[in-house]
Amino acid sequence: MRCVIQRVQEAYVTVEEKETGRIEKGFCALIGVEKGDTEKDAVYMAGKIAKLRIFEDENEKMNLSVKDVGGKVLAVSQFTLLGDARGQNRPGFTLAEAPERANELYELTCNEIRKLGVEVENGIFRTHMVVHIINDGPVTILLDSKKQF
Repeated sequence: MRCVIQRVQEAYVTVEEKETGRIEKGFCALIGVEKGDTEKDAVYMAGKIAKLRIFEDENEKMNLSVKDVGGKVLAVSQFTLLGDARGQNRPGFTLAEAPERANELYELTCNEIRKLGVEVENGIFRTHMVVHIINDGPVTILLDSKKQF
């Protein structure tokens, strides 16, 4: 699994001009599921998202998690994170998991984050979404369950 975490002051997602999820302080988590990912990858990613310490403490050090600051997560499925444009200008998406399995693992990731005590709002899987983000910092972190980066 791959995930782009953006620390946000506010974020929301709309589908056909209808808001489906909104948060204030927290993370916007763009989540992509790769072929071969398992439940283990989803649990790993949920733990990283919930425990990632990129909020500043009283000494202005990134030392607090989203839970520590009372923040929330806006989780958005994002198969394009698996796009490969190394050999051409038009990315290929052969690394992305099939939609049904990808949705299962995306939903599992969201539920595991909730189990860790963090509220999660969502987009809608397999729709055209418009994501509105007010990035805070800006702080953007890349995560990969296979630890490729």
